[in-house]
Amino acid sequence: MSALEPLALSASQVAQEVNAGSLKAHDVAAAYARRVENLHRELNTHIEWDKEAVLNEVDKQLAYIEAARYAQKSLPLAGVPIAIKDNIMVDSQTVSCGSQLLRNHRAAYDATVIQKLKAAGALLFGRTNMDEFAMGSSCENSSYGPTINPWNRRHVAGGSSGGSAAAVAARLTPLALGSDTGGSVRQPASFCGVVGLKPTYGRVSRYGLIAYGSSLDQIGTFATSVQDTALLYEVIAGHDPADSTSARIAAPQGSLASTSSLKGKRIAIIKEFMSEGLDEDVRTHFDQALDVYRAAGATVETVSLPHLLHCIPVYYIIATAEASSNLARFDGIRYGVRSQKPGLSLRELYTQSRSEGFGREVKQRIMLGTYVLSSGYYDAYYAKANRIREMIRREIQGVFEQGFDLIASPTSPTTAFELGQKTQDSLAMYLSDIYTLAANLAGIPALSQPIGLCRKGLPIGMQLMAPAFGEETLLRSAQVYEQQINGTEKFRPRI
Repeated sequence: MSALEPLALSASQVAQEVNAGSLKAHDVAAAYARRVENLHRELNTHIEWDKEAVLNEVDKQLAYIEAARYAQKSLPLAGVPIAIKDNIMVDSQTVSCGSQLLRNHRAAYDATVIQKLKAAGALLFGRTNMDEFAMGSSCENSSYGPTINPWNRRHVAGGSSGGSAAAVAARLTPLALGSDTGGSVRQPASFCGVVGLKPTYGRVSRYGLIAYGSSLDQIGTFATSVQDTALLYEVIAGHDPADSTSARIAAPQGSLASTSSLKGKRIAIIKEFMSEGLDEDVRTHFDQALDVYRAAGATVETVSLPHLLHCIPVYYIIATAEASSNLARFDGIRYGVRSQKPGLSLRELYTQSRSEGFGREVKQRIMLGTYVLSSGYYDAYYAKANRIREMIRREIQGVFEQGFDLIASPTSPTTAFELGQKTQDSLAMYLSDIYTLAANLAGIPALSQPIGLCRKGLPIGMQLMAPAFGEETLLRSAQVYEQQINGTEKFRPRI
């Protein structure tokens, strides 16, 4: 048994100690397995957690880690547990997307990000809960029940990657993967008080990620600090020939090298985001965070981006149109659970299987997407939405061309809301993503970091956006903020 306490270490420290031989990867796995075993049902963070199966898989990885250490090869994630959102393929494991339609579906291969994690020495630590097919902003749409916010059991964890965010916040794992189509990593990161990164579209391979909106989806990361975020991002980023949308840019290294000041950095604040609908508590903490950035040497100026007010309708037209196409394959014959009702015709079998398998939110979005793509409405909705998307992209690009390095905003207009509060009001639910959608529509990277707690004791997040492939700028700036506030220990729920 090692003298070090694995749960008290960051992911970077765990990898360092395991590589040095002062900490056994087996002890790390055992410590985290006990914590997951004690808490995952209470918070409903995991869709699949089989302790014995996980530890059996971990044993295979332990041999690989020991062999690397014996060969004096340092692995970037040696012995670091990582939870995986349930829409990313892990060979031979169930990948349900939080849906009854895929409850028995087993992946036949590893996603590219999983291959990279295994090669880096990471320990795969269970599959986390999510809104069904990544459709939701609260993690209440999962057919396996809602994930609970570890800061307050009456509140949501955020969606759609709420299981991953809550697992990291509750220290069931030091790292987790999610997917971000319109803020599905950043919004739950904000609600749970952890760091969430959505890389540039094409920066991380989507091979092995079950698609929701193909032109918007991106695999992202959860961690408790910027340093751990950079560590995980550098492992999973890079070109992948298996993904035709993957950028032909080499994997980044040293994203946080030698950063202690933001002198000369220009940060833009979006005028339209600072008006009606923004909670006063969130506004106050956001202003205080900007003061920290100013103290570190950055200048802050307000800009007007009027087209960003159209993000919500544009996003929901494009995302649902792509979803209606992507989810057509889940029909009970090619993929998905088949209805067992006897005597059905082929058409009735399709209809019945999809009616039984899909949840309400998924059906709603498929119908909306099918409508906007239908003959007579394509030009009026889908084509027009894509034209406005290009205007939004150009407007954001224009800010960076004026010499700004970052665009800052609150991650969400409110802190985590109560369970069930918005489930019957789709528009109110969609509005919680108003600040995060632009980054997906423009394809640029964005990061959410915790900046304080509201009067109810719930975390508040701040979002930073950078030009395409500007992840290093994001990470270094956020790292300076963390240094200025003396770390993120204060953003740990008592659980």
